[in-house]
Amino acid sequence: MNKRVVVGLSGGVDSSVTAYLLKEQGYDVIGMFMKNWHDDSVTISNECPWLDDSNDAMIVAQQLGIPFQAIDLSKEYKERIVDYMFAEYQRGRTPNPDVLCNREIKFDVFLETALKLGADFVATGHYCRKGETNNNGQTIYQLLAGKDPNKDQSYFLCQLTQTQLSKALFPIGELLKSEVRAIAKQAGLTTADKKDSQGLCFVGKVHLPDFLQQRLEPKKGKVIELDAESIIFKKNQAENNLVNLTNPYKLQPSLGEVVGEHNGAHFYTIGQRRGLNIGGFEKPLFVIGTDTDLNVIYTGMGEGHPGLYRSGLFIPNSDEHWIREDLRMGIGTQKKYLARIRYRQPLESCVLFKEEKGLYIIFDRPQRGITPGQFAAWYDHDELVGSGVIN
Repeated sequence: MNKRVVVGLSGGVDSSVTAYLLKEQGYDVIGMFMKNWHDDSVTISNECPWLDDSNDAMIVAQQLGIPFQAIDLSKEYKERIVDYMFAEYQRGRTPNPDVLCNREIKFDVFLETALKLGADFVATGHYCRKGETNNNGQTIYQLLAGKDPNKDQSYFLCQLTQTQLSKALFPIGELLKSEVRAIAKQAGLTTADKKDSQGLCFVGKVHLPDFLQQRLEPKKGKVIELDAESIIFKKNQAENNLVNLTNPYKLQPSLGEVVGEHNGAHFYTIGQRRGLNIGGFEKPLFVIGTDTDLNVIYTGMGEGHPGLYRSGLFIPNSDEHWIREDLRMGIGTQKKYLARIRYRQPLESCVLFKEEKGLYIIFDRPQRGITPGQFAAWYDHDELVGSGVIN
């Protein structure tokens, strides 16, 4: 009897080709569309994205001659993703809903549903690969970068566990995007020329300020500009130890001057340039810090402002995650890895230091826009080994 696999059909070309390839390989394939969102009031333009995507997914299933069903996971999505997002923004942090969607929805609720249908695996259209290695007779699953350097999506799966990986298939991870589109055209799939989706995971294009204002009230506050000298002075004052190298700068209103007004510190994130609407400066202003308690935004002028850069970051024990549990570091140890702090950022050389309170990541060169709430992921060559939420 053929192995059964449930494919998360999103209505895009990547998941369509995923289903096509698996069917060609002899799997018993079922297509399933996840509906995660009901509220169209915050979507951009007049699109009804989930409905269009669901229809496209259904057409592809018909073209491939595979069973298809839609599953409504909007309740779980709201509880696990949306509520978490609001709570994080309220605290002045910037969450990554796509990483959470993979951990909490696709490879949890969706996976459980697939297993109830008798599936041996679930498959997604992610550009990443799954490998295996052996440790004392035990199979260890590896999450590897996709072959297409411009599309590698391993970062979005950085919170997966060994159990989740064991049940996952990523058929297009060995392909370039151009090859995926060519396969779709050759197979006559309706999604062959469909543009890639931009927006929240399985929700579509959402205007984030409108989305956040559903629950986070606008609140006028001060925008303060800090000159480079005040930041450099604070940097030099800090001792060269792990805590000071990774702590966000302790910014205070008295350090700079008020240059404008904003609608709520929780709507802004470090490194942001758009949305400030403050002119008259020689160079653009960038957000270098937010304080949701005082409702203050701190800005610096120009891309090279030292307030945009930090040498490292800290991940508390509760937010530390290892895909490769067999490589988990012991207290007092250190190891060289490559890491990134956002999707598509080039991997940067760093050293991980495991201390009693958590994990410190110190980069060989300072990183721009290290943002609390985002995920840092560390790699050994092309293998994603672990990840954690930046404090």
